[in-house]
Amino acid sequence: MGMALSLGRRGLGRVWPNPNVGCVIVRPCENGGRVIGRGWTADGGRPHAETRALDSIDAAGATAYVTLEPCAHHAKTPPCVDALIAANVSRVVIATGDPDPRVAGKGIAILRAAGIDVMIGVREDEARVDMAGFLLRITENRPLVTLKLASSFDGRIAAATGESKWITGPDARRKVHAMRAAHDAVLVGAGTVRADDPTLTVREMGAVRQPVRIVASGRLDMGAANLLATINYAPLWLCHGANVDAQKWVDQGAKSLPCDLQGREIDPVDMMHKLAAAGLTRVFCEGGGSLAASLLGAGLVDEIVGFTAGIVLGAEGTPSIGAMGLDRLADAPRFDLVETTRIGADIMHRWRRALLYAT
Repeated sequence: MGMALSLGRRGLGRVWPNPNVGCVIVRPCENGGRVIGRGWTADGGRPHAETRALDSIDAAGATAYVTLEPCAHHAKTPPCVDALIAANVSRVVIATGDPDPRVAGKGIAILRAAGIDVMIGVREDEARVDMAGFLLRITENRPLVTLKLASSFDGRIAAATGESKWITGPDARRKVHAMRAAHDAVLVGAGTVRADDPTLTVREMGAVRQPVRIVASGRLDMGAANLLATINYAPLWLCHGANVDAQKWVDQGAKSLPCDLQGREIDPVDMMHKLAAAGLTRVFCEGGGSLAASLLGAGLVDEIVGFTAGIVLGAEGTPSIGAMGLDRLADAPRFDLVETTRIGADIMHRWRRALLYAT
């Protein structure tokens, strides 16, 4: 199952709206077993992992290890349970069930009805971490949100003048590009676009599937020269107020996603519902401070990744998180520490929302 999980991670950021599943086919032998097939969900979500693992092999009597309950419904491809049954596998070991109502136990029931031995729950916690975005989209109608903060030792993202390039070093920035590549989309607010005119693409990582670039702007009151200049290279989606005319952006190739407003700002809950409806499962938010505060305040941030540099900017600098209106520590969102790692001259620390992946 460890190999299947590792294979499934190859699909992170590449297979939405489908889950990033891995599958390994093992034939029993005197030494315990021999891998005869392996697969992971292909870019764009098809073919599925089981189909790829079974391709061109004789799997009769073999055991299939798969990280998610095999699908049991007809969509653009036939059900994976049918492929496993047709291959005459004798056993299927599953990490975790699929909450999609079209599957949700039906895949397991069909396999067992066909006389196949099924075991479920092997390394389930790891599988739920890997596929949290897909699981959240099905169960909570929203994608997983990772908030990235690159700040000074005292939590500032820019000097008093607005200068912010570069607080962290090149190794940290390269790590951020790898994290972008492992998400379906990169999200920023209009203030970040006005201040930095970013491209938000993945660079220095070879040929990769570019994430969707998303800008949250209630009034679309920003320029976006670099985002528009690269629109044929990576998609651009705009989350804006429903009463805002986005046609000039659409004419240049952007996708318009009208959202509800809270005052003059985007309602973060409605925005996440709209992004889930569009198929996204994993969103990497890179600021700014107001957008980060709104997502945290709405309980929508699942993981925080901080890159902290050994530089101090003082109270005059721009804080990494905007005002949240908190009066008590008990009301502040809390996260569990997952890892702390040195990245070049900086420190990366990763935190996860408590109980997010509880089974």
